Amino acid sequence: MKNKVYIYRSFERFWHWMQAILIFFLAATGFEIHGVINFFGYANAVKYHSVAAYIFIILIVFAIFWHFATGEWKQYVPTLEHLRSQIDFYLVGIFRNAPHPTKKSVLSKLNPLQKLVYLALKILVIPTMVISGLLYMFYRYPQKGGIEGLNIDSINVIALFHTAGAFLLLAFIIVHLYLVTTGTTITSNLKAMITGYEEIETEEGSNEEKSNKTNLKEEVVNE
Repeated sequence: MKNKVYIYRSFERFWHWMQAILIFFLAATGFEIHGVINFFGYANAVKYHSVAAYIFIILIVFAIFWHFATGEWKQYVPTLEHLRSQIDFYLVGIFRNAPHPTKKSVLSKLNPLQKLVYLALKILVIPTMVISGLLYMFYRYPQKGGIEGLNIDSINVIALFHTAGAFLLLAFIIVHLYLVTTGTTITSNLKAMITGYEEIETEEGSNEEKSNKTNLKEEVVNE
């Protein structure tokens, strides 16, 4: 049976939406720096891009602490179980109204394919963006009246990695926006990330349901 369960915590939702806003803003200012669009003006785009980048890094630090403090990092541990079925579902089954091969729960919010994609995003794409961005920003910096560099042969390599990471991140967002619409209804996944509540299948009277109810009461009290 389906029950409405409090599955996304307050900080999780805050982190998700702030990350989305910052990524879109960084993409917009980044495109302007590359001359693709013209909105803020080049000088302002550079300044706003740098400020947003620092805010993004601070958000990442808090998110890492939260994931390890709450044990939510376990959500991203990859598994091969049902991976083939999940890929088949997205390629074919979803268009035939086939049942979802995996069930979502508080302890397992991501399906096998999502775990792999999100893990790659967190340990490869985003770190590449952050490191290359910092190297790009501090490739030349003033110190004691002079200019000292980081002894990097060419800034073009840094820019290439940063731009490639940006396009990978944008590709992820496009796919993510599409998959948001593949819930029980077109807006069910979106509503869940706004309110924290989602209707998921649970066995009546099961230990999981009892645990979820207990967690729900504790979360409501804490908030």
